[in-house]
Amino acid sequence: MATTLTDTALLRLLQLTSPALPVGGYAFSQGLEMAVECGWVTDAAQTRQWLEQQLRCSLARVDVPLLLRLHRAAREGDLVQLRYFNAYLLACRESAELRRTETAMGEALCRLMPELGLALPAVGEPLGFTTAFGWVAAHWGIDEDTAAHGYLWSWLENQVAAATKLVPLGQSAAQRLLGELLPVLVAARSVGARLPEAEIGASLPALALASSWHENQYTRLFRS
Repeated sequence: MATTLTDTALLRLLQLTSPALPVGGYAFSQGLEMAVECGWVTDAAQTRQWLEQQLRCSLARVDVPLLLRLHRAAREGDLVQLRYFNAYLLACRESAELRRTETAMGEALCRLMPELGLALPAVGEPLGFTTAFGWVAAHWGIDEDTAAHGYLWSWLENQVAAATKLVPLGQSAAQRLLGELLPVLVAARSVGARLPEAEIGASLPALALASSWHENQYTRLFRS
């Protein structure tokens, strides 16, 4: 699908997905640190498998379809739908750590945006990062498909950066891994865009266990 961005929207997308955006995405490994500790992820091939499984079975079936619906709700100013899908999003996070990752990054984006001239809405409970990302993207004129690609890229880049420290991976191996997973990322966006609401949801038991165990891991580089 061909999409056209204005120059301003493209630059805003780069700003929203930049590692320099102070939302703390770099501080969470989302279970990867414990997966390395358990010996589940020990090299580049296993890192690829770990991330590819999440892209195909979690982000494609939870994050992307919800992000697209949240983007539409923001575009239409529909706070009822925004609250509904924000609650849906938080309910899909399978551990306290995964939920905290979502809400901590969401809170950080909510604190930042008024400084940039855009206040995010109050929805009666913590605003998830995915919700806040969709709202900001809609109000910055970033179309929903491009926003989804940017969201997936930001997630993938943060996870590969975490793997670079934890596995560890060399810088060249990390860049190869990003390139190898780009087709999976594009496919995840396509699957998520077609998913009906009744089919939104996913369960990755190993990821849920790893993120739960991470809370009690003896030494940690990443937040729990």
